[in-house]
Amino acid sequence: MGALECAGCAMIAFGAPFSLFVFFIACDPLRVIICVAGAFFWLLSLLVSSLLWFAMVPLRQSLIFGLLESVFFQEIFRYLYYSLLKKAELGLDKLSAKGMHIEGVHSLKNAKHTTALVVGLGFGVISGAFSLINVLADGSGPGTLGLPTALGLSQHYATYTFFVTSSLLGAAIILLHIAWNVLFWHGLDQKNYYMAGAVVVDHFAVSLVTLCNSYGAYGYTISIVGINLLVIVIWTYKVAGGSLSNFKNALVSCLICRCPPPVDPDEQNG
Repeated sequence: MGALECAGCAMIAFGAPFSLFVFFIACDPLRVIICVAGAFFWLLSLLVSSLLWFAMVPLRQSLIFGLLESVFFQEIFRYLYYSLLKKAELGLDKLSAKGMHIEGVHSLKNAKHTTALVVGLGFGVISGAFSLINVLADGSGPGTLGLPTALGLSQHYATYTFFVTSSLLGAAIILLHIAWNVLFWHGLDQKNYYMAGAVVVDHFAVSLVTLCNSYGAYGYTISIVGINLLVIVIWTYKVAGGSLSNFKNALVSCLICRCPPPVDPDEQNG
């Protein structure tokens, strides 16, 4: 029973990101490299935030402090990765000026939304893995409710909804990282710093909302995060050049089982 619960929760959390990776990223080695590099930058943010948490001895027991400084460094490294790829883009411009062609490179230079999506997936998957790995490990054991090692901390961890709630929130955070990255990079490219700032504020807000779980308010947390995810995804879809007619056409194609191959949003705009 525990193994089945673990497998089910893992599919809830990582099913959609895995499908996106298989059908959209795995076919292009360059996208795979960029995605893995995005995960590496998230790990760097975790390292820096951990060092700060370790140094701030009086605040080690403060959950809010750990959460806020972790989100802060995640956004810092999101910007650093953007800056790194912008410098790489300048190098590509110099190569293009000399008439040189490098397979796969020019498509990266001209596909900014696609690149942001790929990086966001790397950010999100590694973030979800670190937040859920202990939950899934405990859930894979004997079929008992709750986390025995955490029962003394809070009675709400003993509820049977804990694993499913953690998986749903993990899936939402992964998808939000993808959308956040597209919006953040688009805002910086267009010098729309309000959009980039809105992403940072939303990341802090969603993270703070999850603190309600410590009081057993799982329903409120999932509802708020779910509504926020829907709004952010719609916003991202419009920013990437999507329209209602395109969405209807894609939906009809899926319903009649004639799914077209995935199209890069940047190629669609061009």
